[in-house]
Amino acid sequence: QVQLVESGGGLVQPGESLRLSCAASGSGFSRYVMGWYRQAPGQQREWVAFISSSGLTNYADSVKGRFTIARDNAKSTVYLQMNGLKPEDTAVYYCTAERIDTGAFWGQGTQVTVSS
Repeated sequence: QVQLVESGGGLVQPGESLRLSCAASGSGFSRYVMGWYRQAPGQQREWVAFISSSGLTNYADSVKGRFTIARDNAKSTVYLQMNGLKPEDTAVYYCTAERIDTGAFWGQGTQVTVSS
């Protein structure tokens, strides 16, 4: 079992940056694939980025070149650095932890609002 707590969301203006954090409790963090998803009002939840246990990363086309996912296994934390934010990035951002043998765990989400 893994508990995930996101933080770092807020209100920013277009072009600004935010760094989201997701702290995990429970054992075996380093073996999880960690990911970020987001859900905008009235839209389906969409995948944003993931980082494997070995550090391999992948990004949705909509955020590639602007967002960076990273993990610190010593702190059991995954980060999402978001630069060049756009109004269309406004959403609730969710952290996930997934392994084949355990399935996926989700955090409660953190709100990111990009508006002038």
